[in-house]
Amino acid sequence: MIRIRQLTKHVGADRIPVLRNISADIQSGEFISLVGPSGSGKSTLLRCLALKETWDGGSLIINGEDILKQGISGKLKQRQEWAFLEQNPYVNLNRTALKNVLIGRAGQTPVWRMITGMVRSDDYMGAMDTLEQLGLLDKAHDKCEKLSGGERQRVAIARALVHGAKVILADEPVNGLDPAAADRVLDTLRTLCKQERITVISVLPLETAERFASRIWGLQGGEIVFDVQGRRLTFGEKNML
Repeated sequence: MIRIRQLTKHVGADRIPVLRNISADIQSGEFISLVGPSGSGKSTLLRCLALKETWDGGSLIINGEDILKQGISGKLKQRQEWAFLEQNPYVNLNRTALKNVLIGRAGQTPVWRMITGMVRSDDYMGAMDTLEQLGLLDKAHDKCEKLSGGERQRVAIARALVHGAKVILADEPVNGLDPAAADRVLDTLRTLCKQERITVISVLPLETAERFASRIWGLQGGEIVFDVQGRRLTFGEKNML
């Protein structure tokens, strides 16, 4: 279980609050979508959970341990098991989609493998299966410099899955994809939540969240104004955003 307690975040010399005492419990296998207007704190919340932004207050408790009190070792372990997917994901443009998936990023893979690009032969099948799930099998041997932004995002998702991510934090992961490709990616994530108990926390458009998420957090002014099971939101809930 993941427990967020009293997460607060301020920005600027005037210490303007962007997140206000966020608290929530998260179970394995949940697909949580963050919805809300621009500036409501969705992306900042994801970045704080990924420990890419400092917290001004609060606790991040994973399996009973407060990661923020464990120093560097706790944060490194969290980063190995949690994958953060940005709108414009990092990939090595000079390597193929398959090599990007197999080699991973710093913290996921031994340094010698990062440098040489060498991988074990028995890793290939799993990587190819994941690329096929995400509709990229025909792009596996193409260099990422030739891929579209949406295809690079799917490579980043495949990389996270292959390297054993238990939690995926995704900031609009299907932005720029055509509807069919977007549905395929989200169907894959939803299936992984159900079958592999991976937890996904993602910023998604409202209509998409209603279709795919098992739980929806509505954010406004840096606060969670509602927390409901995945479904069509009521008129009143939409008016809170």
